[in-house]
Amino acid sequence: MERVHLVSLGCAKNRVDSEVMVGKLLARDCALVDDPASADVIIVNTCSFIQPATEESIETVLEMARFKDAGQCQKLVVTGCMVQRYGAALEDELPEVDHFLGTGEYHRIDEVLAARAGAAPRSFVDVPLYIHDELAPRVNSWAKHSAYLKISEGCNHRCTFCIIPQLRGRLRSRTVESLAAEALRLVSEGVREINIISQDTTAYGRDLYGQPRLDALLRALAGIEGLDWIRLHYAYPIGLPDSLLEVIATEPKVVPYLDMPLQHASGRMLKAMKRGVTRAGQDRILERVRRFVPDIAIRSTFIVGFPGETEADFEELLDFVEAQRFTRVGVFTYFQEEGTPAAELPDQVPDAVKQRRQEDLMALQAEISQAQHDALIGREVTVMVDGVSEEHELLLTGRMPSQAPDVDGQVFLSSAPGGLRPGQIVPCRITQATAYDLVGEVLA
Repeated sequence: MERVHLVSLGCAKNRVDSEVMVGKLLARDCALVDDPASADVIIVNTCSFIQPATEESIETVLEMARFKDAGQCQKLVVTGCMVQRYGAALEDELPEVDHFLGTGEYHRIDEVLAARAGAAPRSFVDVPLYIHDELAPRVNSWAKHSAYLKISEGCNHRCTFCIIPQLRGRLRSRTVESLAAEALRLVSEGVREINIISQDTTAYGRDLYGQPRLDALLRALAGIEGLDWIRLHYAYPIGLPDSLLEVIATEPKVVPYLDMPLQHASGRMLKAMKRGVTRAGQDRILERVRRFVPDIAIRSTFIVGFPGETEADFEELLDFVEAQRFTRVGVFTYFQEEGTPAAELPDQVPDAVKQRRQEDLMALQAEISQAQHDALIGREVTVMVDGVSEEHELLLTGRMPSQAPDVDGQVFLSSAPGGLRPGQIVPCRITQATAYDLVGEVLA
């Protein structure tokens, strides 16, 4: 039995690709091992969204290559975005690697593992066209009660800072029926929370049905017995139809949560980024979302230090965040990514200025988050239990509907964990709050 160790880097979308590869490996009777030193095959699924991610990917590949040098590992396979970005050039740069699979070729993993030495091409990199379906033998790796559902692949937008369309291709949606079938299988395996992800969730279905059909997908998923929470990530701000907002507002299983990356607020910056919207337009979009769903939690991400960003532009971004009072915010410093239009723009911002602006914006959001969390003290909230805390064995952790896994903090439950299981939804009273996490007591 071939022993395989897999390292998955980057985003949740990449994680799903890794889960499909794991399913294929188990289907051919491979054994997964946690220790790379005991593996016959090591797979690294890479990220290359920004420069630090590429650097981490290279470092991880080199680290795993040492196990091959030591003799136990017989084959090293590198997959994912870094391979798609740099292609066959990696063959000379990383001679230790036996096979490279691009973002549209990860389904070939069993093929290259089964091939004898030299019998298969070293690199499989082409225009990304593949997206897995409900028949793929995917193995959920996040938690038994929570999973990601990748509804489409690729993106048709051309934001000037983003390399993703080059790495993942154009929009390719899965059918409502395929996604419902995969979700049903996940629920049959114990999943109670589905986190919907893609590069552009708002556009889901446009390529298949001629118009976005996220509303229809949500209604289909909501009909699955045993599924409790459905959460939306990565919604492009333009093109949110009323029908989608109505589903979020009226369907109990769709939690009032929307992850909507906005990137900036200054009109100059939004135009330079080719976001297709103004600050006033973003204000109107957010007002409409909140009109339909008054209690919605909105998470957004922003880029500081984009080429040409002045102090006035940054002050406008601060003003926007202060006015909108987002539930949560993530802040990236701009990286001059080779191959993107923004990399060629003049007036690149010094790193020290980028760092200071990131810290200032995060400090502002910390104040907003602290105030919002303080307002919850003494209130009863609903929490999905995740399990025993990694920090203390006598504490449980869970999340409110406004908290997505991995990115939004958690609720520490100050009661003995006996009797509560992961995935169970319980009423809690919030007793303490920080800007990121909360403490609550489970109510009888």
